[in-house]
Amino acid sequence: MNVISILDVGQDFFSLIERTRKLKEEARKGVFKNVLRNKSLAMIFEKPSTRTRVSFEVAMTQLGGHAVYLDRESMQLGRGETIKDTARTLSRYVDGIMVRAKSHENVLELGEYATVPVINGLTELEHPCQVLADLFTIKEKKGDFKEVKLAFIGDGNNVCHSLLLGSAFVGMNMSVATPRGYEPNKEILEKAERLSNKSGCEILVTNDPMRAAEGADIIYTDVWVSMGQEAEREKRLRDFRDYQVNTRLVKIAGSPLIMHCLPAKRGLEITDEVLESRNSIVFDQAENRLHLQKALLCHLLASQG
Repeated sequence: MNVISILDVGQDFFSLIERTRKLKEEARKGVFKNVLRNKSLAMIFEKPSTRTRVSFEVAMTQLGGHAVYLDRESMQLGRGETIKDTARTLSRYVDGIMVRAKSHENVLELGEYATVPVINGLTELEHPCQVLADLFTIKEKKGDFKEVKLAFIGDGNNVCHSLLLGSAFVGMNMSVATPRGYEPNKEILEKAERLSNKSGCEILVTNDPMRAAEGADIIYTDVWVSMGQEAEREKRLRDFRDYQVNTRLVKIAGSPLIMHCLPAKRGLEITDEVLESRNSIVFDQAENRLHLQKALLCHLLASQG
């Protein structure tokens, strides 16, 4: 089983959330079980990382396994070896592959040829591990997904895509506000709308941040300029200037929880005052990456080999 899209988890989502809860509870008590003893995870990074690298590496250590860090420049991938050859070779050495890639298509190809589970640690299209942890965090804080409204303010990017799919799957209402031209991927949105029809939630995509924030239980934002978009920086800063999560926007919602996947550009997409407010659960999100990914690794690797 691969987890390249958040939807790949399917009905295992609910058992994954429960396992995350138990693992977090055990970690609080200093209890760590070697369920992945003698298991190894290859971690391929084509983009820089703090949370993804550290959380996966620590997760494998706490589960009794081992993580191998690989960047493109130190691999034969950087010298022209094909993805399919890399996938088949690594599959002979390790029990799973986590990849943070520049191209979603490359991760799909890796998943096609690998004979061990492949985990998407981030592509330009989706960020499933982040959003699985986010959904766990929301359930932890709200108790359920029904009757909850999540407002995403900013770029219709990979995090937004996985949030749309994840929210629609669990039946959580979601609104998205982006500037014109930065709306979510059409195919992702159509898929989310089909799922929402089944789960009974509502999805709204608008260019009006105030409309999106109205009545929101949670406001979520992300950086305006992602890795690889540096050449667009000045244009993006102009286009997104009315999409800042600040006290004025927060008041439209009432007293919402505040989420951000980090790293944050304080003073741009979110003000320091909001990020540091009592309603901010940003660092709970960050911590929960570790616990969710431990649960995911147990699910994918514990029965392998």
